[in-house]
Amino acid sequence: MGHLRKLLHNRLLSGSYRSIRTKMLFCFLLVTLIPLLSLGALSYYQSAKVINSQFGKYGENAVAQLEQQTSAYLNRMNQTTETIYAYLLDPARADLGERAPTTYEDIMDKNDLESFLKALKNDRTIDIYIITRTGYYYGENDLDVSKLDRIPAWQAMSQSLAGNYWLGFYPQNHGMRIVADTGIPVLGLAVPINNPYGALRGSKILIEENAEELLHMFRLFEQDTKAHLRIRDPKSRVIYETTEAFAPQSSDIVWNRTIALNGWSIEARLPAVSFYRSSGIIRSNTMLVALISSLLALGLAYLFANRFTARIRRLKEAMQKVSFGKLHTRTPVEAKDELGSLDISFNNMVGGVQTLIGEIERSERLKKEAELKAFHYQINPHLLFNTLNSIQWKAKLAGAEDIRRMLYHLTVLLEGNLDISQELIPIGRELRIIEHFLKIQEIRHGDTFMYKLECEEQLKRYLIPRMTLQPLFENIFFHGFEDGEGEIRLTIREAGNHLLLTLSDNGAGIPAHKLERLLLPDLSKSKGRGGLGVQNADQKFKLHFGQQYGLSVQSVQGEGTTILIEWPKREENPHDNNEDDQGINRR
Repeated sequence: MGHLRKLLHNRLLSGSYRSIRTKMLFCFLLVTLIPLLSLGALSYYQSAKVINSQFGKYGENAVAQLEQQTSAYLNRMNQTTETIYAYLLDPARADLGERAPTTYEDIMDKNDLESFLKALKNDRTIDIYIITRTGYYYGENDLDVSKLDRIPAWQAMSQSLAGNYWLGFYPQNHGMRIVADTGIPVLGLAVPINNPYGALRGSKILIEENAEELLHMFRLFEQDTKAHLRIRDPKSRVIYETTEAFAPQSSDIVWNRTIALNGWSIEARLPAVSFYRSSGIIRSNTMLVALISSLLALGLAYLFANRFTARIRRLKEAMQKVSFGKLHTRTPVEAKDELGSLDISFNNMVGGVQTLIGEIERSERLKKEAELKAFHYQINPHLLFNTLNSIQWKAKLAGAEDIRRMLYHLTVLLEGNLDISQELIPIGRELRIIEHFLKIQEIRHGDTFMYKLECEEQLKRYLIPRMTLQPLFENIFFHGFEDGEGEIRLTIREAGNHLLLTLSDNGAGIPAHKLERLLLPDLSKSKGRGGLGVQNADQKFKLHFGQQYGLSVQSVQGEGTTILIEWPKREENPHDNNEDDQGINRR
């Protein structure tokens, strides 16, 4: 610490720091800090006083609003019970019984009463029942009277016929069936019927109103004020209480209200720490603003120096972007100084690198195209097709139908393979070429082999390198099968964004020492049959789709060979269609 203080002292007293920048720094600090701290202290004192007063009034008003809303619920329910009571005082209702009606008049009286109860409902009313001493009830919905004992206040209700019994909040789950038990929170009121001259003496009126809106208002009050809310009846029974644990303290801020109708008391307690939290936030913000203002004043003194370092930082960021491959990055030249010269040199260097990479890409693309074209036969297709057609007609005139058919399939096969205008063709076209190849083998060997293809129709539109399957089928007949006898299975399926091709046979298989070197580069392979073996097929997939794709070969000598190929999905551009399909099918 002493070393740091000494270093700062030396730098401030040195000639480089006895400048206008240093003087401006001290002037800004003096001009801003003294008024700012004084004004901040005064503002904090006044603001804290006003906010604490307003928050206290807000809590009182909020509790008063809760009292008014709850009273509205209770008054509405109480008025409904008084209306029902008055209805039952009518001598015409004296015939209402405590059991299920058995006569037509009893049924009509029951329907009239239940229609009256239904008419008393509003948008918040869940149910209105009149429950007799026998357990029989009047009401619109089904009711399992035995389930009413689940309500704690119902069990505690005395058997006297005086007064109203406010059951409080509870879930509505006393329907006749489980599906009827909605579990909706309701506010319940039970009123005994004790008029000696009216109907249904000794019965009870039960009214339940949906309490979701009222409870939601309680929760909003708790969230807004962070206070602990508790509602009690005159017997100190808790009607509602905030679920979070709370330990009352003598320093708590307390807001109280009493509901006049039934004597329920509403108490909201807020810890003193929470009550004065707003003023604490003002204090913290005032200190933070003072600190930020001090730092801002200090920063303004170094504004011009920072402009110089900003140019260096911008050049560094441009270099990082170029290192990530963003070769279009350029830096603006703002001045004709040393940094300006660096900006010009950097821009020229990036432009040269971009040009060089473009030339390398064009060179590699031309090289790839040349390598792909080198995989095909280098013969004149017109001379070959004309010669084969002439031989075909000679065979037809001579009555050699087998020879004519073989020549026909060979012509179509060569016509599809020797046209190098498209290196990628739809899978469907490649499969049709294979069919012609297999027709030749069928004429040659007879019905000695079996071929099974599994490929969904929608997969045939995806692209595959031209003439990749035929060399693999040739290997099966020339090296795997004896006299063309065996079974070939070709399966093409999709796996996400990739295609998986499986070609398997039950032929002679490949010896282990040959299998290890099958896909390795071997110059001798290019001298035999034009490089159309397994290695060239693998190379085609790698050239078109990337080195991570290609062939994998599994084989057991004497049991057969399986070739697996995976490559990404790619569809043919409809504008690139040529006459290949017509050429294959027109004969």
